[in-house]
Parts: sequence; structure tokens; C-alpha cells
Amino acid sequence: MTDEIDDSSAPLVEHLKELRTRIIWALVAYVVAVFAIFPFAQHVFNFLSRPVCNALADRGQDCGLVMIKLQEGFFVSVNIALFGGLVVAFPIIAYQLWRFVAPGLYKTEKSAFLPFLLASPAMFFFGAAFCFYVVLPTAFDFFLGFQQTAPAPGEAGAPPAGIVFQGSAQEYLGLTMKFILAFGLCFQLPVLLTLMGKAGLISAAGLSSVRKYAIVVILILAAVATPPDIMSQLILFGAVYPLYEISIVIIRRIEKNREAKLRAEGLWVEDEE
Repeated sequence: MTDEIDDSSAPLVEHLKELRTRIIWALVAYVVAVFAIFPFAQHVFNFLSRPVCNALADRGQDCGLVMIKLQEGFFVSVNIALFGGLVVAFPIIAYQLWRFVAPGLYKTEKSAFLPFLLASPAMFFFGAAFCFYVVLPTAFDFFLGFQQTAPAPGEAGAPPAGIVFQGSAQEYLGLTMKFILAFGLCFQLPVLLTLMGKAGLISAAGLSSVRKYAIVVILILAAVATPPDIMSQLILFGAVYPLYEISIVIIRRIEKNREAKLRAEGLWVEDEE
């Protein structure tokens, strides 16, 4: 058998030193990424403001986010740098994590775990892109539909109060980042469930049997992760629940492959009813 742990067992102190080294490298990568992004924070904000600006343009309105507080522009740039630094530095952070845990894994465990380590950031970016290009334009178009334009002076009738969007730059950034983060994290669901299924912790039959409870849990998570409006909650639920069903299909395929392999080796044991 060649399925052995690569490195010999090391004392606890050596593991702690290794952990300290990996954490330091991860922090250095993050700090460098934050300072690298800060000078370009305005360009990043211009990119992030496209969904609301396009929705305003469709209504013939100018896109003008305002600074409510004097220091708001600075903190907008800081928040962009902190969030963007994490995104840029994530590959290095993940690599340091892998270098720390890999020596303690068997080769078969490495071959099983590494694809999920690669799939996790891919699914996060897919969820973030889906949010930015699909969800945010739809949500902002819905929200802006509640504006109310007052009639021009001289028109008949008592003019109603005008309700026009004049958003805070910091509030808009916080809302947008919350949406993107929520969808990115929720798109980790198939990665997590598939990894648990491959480890034998859950089964496709088990997930199918608790489907109705999963629907309730996903709805609750959607309500917590998104702003308090039913539309964004339904959009998040509509994106996440199909991933749950996809996870069941993937785990069922993994189970069939595992059964076929064990049958070929003569190790398969039928479950007794």
C-alpha cells in the first residue's frame, strides 16, 4: 500500500510553528493586496455602481450617489480595499491553508479534497457574478420603481410629494457587497454537500428525505442574508434551492461509483432491511 501520510508525525510545537508561518504569509498577502487595491478603489466603486446607474439611466435619471458625511468617501475606499484585498489574496490564503493541512492527509484524501478546494472559489465567483449581472439589476429596477415624480409647476391638481432616489455612496456599497457576499457564500452549498457526501457523512437518500426541511432552512437563510424585502429573498431561494437538488444528483452519482468499485473488488455488502 502506498497510501501513506507524506510527512512523519511532528511534535505539537512544530505544528504550531508551521501554523504561525502560514498565518503570517496569509496576513502579509492580505495586507499587500489591501494596499495595492486602495489607489484603485474609485475605479472599483465605479464598476460596482453600474447596476444602479444602468437602472437609473433606463428611467432617464442621472446616476449621482452622494456623500452624507464628510469622511464617507474615505471609508468607502477603505471598505473596497478591505473586501477586494480578501478576494485578491484568497488564492494565496488558500494555498497556505493547503500547505498546512496537506502533510497530514493520505494521498487518497488529498486527491479527494483538492478538487473541492479549487471548486470553492470558483463557485463563490460564479455566485458573485450571478448576483452582480442578474440579481442586482433586477433588484434595483424593482426598488427604483417606487420613486414618485412630482408634476411640473402649473400642472392641474395638487402636486404630490416627489420621491427621488438620492443614495448614500457608503450605504449603496454596503448593500451591494452584502448581496454579493450572500450569493457567493450560498453558492458554496453544493461544494459543502458534495464533500460531505464523498466523505460518507450524508447520502443522497438522506438529503431527499429532508427536502421539505431544507426548503424551510434555505428560506430562513435567504431572509437573513438579504435585505428585508420578499423579492431578494425569493431570488436567492430560487438560485440556491436548485443547487441543493444538483448536490443530490452529484452525491447519488458518487455513491453509484463507490458501489461499483467495491463490487469489483468484492467488498460490497448489501444493507439488510
